[in-house]
Amino acid sequence: MALTDPLGDMLTRIRNGQQAKKDSVLTPASKLRASVLEVLQREGYIRGYSEDTSGKHKALRIELKYFEGEPAIKHVARVSRPGRRIYSGAKDLPMVRNGLGITIVSTPKGVLSDAEARAKNVGGEVLAEVF
Repeated sequence: MALTDPLGDMLTRIRNGQQAKKDSVLTPASKLRASVLEVLQREGYIRGYSEDTSGKHKALRIELKYFEGEPAIKHVARVSRPGRRIYSGAKDLPMVRNGLGITIVSTPKGVLSDAEARAKNVGGEVLAEVF
């Protein structure tokens, strides 16, 4: 059975892995997932990610990050879903927790955090919010 929301699945795997205090989690590989993980790594929410080819299909191994035993990601949620896409202009991008969190946005210049999108003055599809 095919997944209808692969990005939502990855975010759920991260959330579940951190609740279970795992060091890393595996998720099927795709360009969009890798781009979102790149933003999470740049912003300091995960330690890193790498491609895992030990199985039949390509996968991404996500190294989860903890601070004093607590997960670095307190909340991660999908905003734009397959059934309801949410778009936002550069000036209207939502701020998460008054700037303490980030919004991940898919723009014509690639997948960016909300601060990077505002700096480049581009809007796009609001993929997820993280804090």
